[in-house]
Amino acid sequence: MSYILTLIADRTQTTLSDAVIERVRQAVDGGAPRVLSPREAADIPCRNVPLATVLDVALEGAAIDTITTKPRNRRKALLIADMDSTIVTSETLDEIAAYAGLKDEIAAITRQSMNGEIDFSEALRQRVAMLKGLPLDALEKTWAATKLMPGARELVATMKAHNATTALVSGGFTYFTGRVAELVGFDIHRSNELLHDGAVLTGEVGEPILDRDAKLATLIELAEARGIQLSATLAVGDGANDLAMLREAGLGVAYHAKPIVAAEARAQVRYGNLRALLFAQGYRLDQIVK
Repeated sequence: MSYILTLIADRTQTTLSDAVIERVRQAVDGGAPRVLSPREAADIPCRNVPLATVLDVALEGAAIDTITTKPRNRRKALLIADMDSTIVTSETLDEIAAYAGLKDEIAAITRQSMNGEIDFSEALRQRVAMLKGLPLDALEKTWAATKLMPGARELVATMKAHNATTALVSGGFTYFTGRVAELVGFDIHRSNELLHDGAVLTGEVGEPILDRDAKLATLIELAEARGIQLSATLAVGDGANDLAMLREAGLGVAYHAKPIVAAEARAQVRYGNLRALLFAQGYRLDQIVK
């Protein structure tokens, strides 16, 4: 079989029953299924890439993600992950803005930027300028309320246990990526610098800005440093500034993504958590590091 179709259920909404697996297998004329996690994930070998319309009919609207990969080199040697709304549940800049009474206004610009409607770098400069004079304790308060995405620790720990390099590459700020990287266990973190005078924000961001091109450049740089082809890499993100790296990675996954990203990415997770990225690489439940 030339391809593997992975089914991953969002266990907060449904389970992956034997009946569903068999219905999908028949719909795609697949081979014998391999259960990765009981009631949660399974692989089905296929001769061809299954059509989305066929899968939609077979799944009958269930909260089950489908990711198709090739059997060779499924397990990736490099992970590049976005931070906001991917490794953490929030948009940290929007949450900082709440302490300036500007959350709704800044969040609206964030949405436009993540949807690819306005230039990322200019949108970042504009939002940061609006926060000029904000006391630095707003950052600590924001960090205290920041939560990890379910499956984040498992994703990083499991890939590292199998000798992968893991990098957090964000259009957000080093104040947060450094803390998230330490908490989750990323080997590397890169992001933007939010400038301050020791007491308040200056309204400026360090240059050059880490944008979509910089994310792609980091993917290429780290793959070369590791001595691997891009086919051996995994990238995950949700916004328009992630698209370039998602397109070039061996497995580029749009995670609960904005419409423009979901439409263009070759793989997406619409329902499940970050464990889905492990199942897409063929990891079994007993191989996931808690």
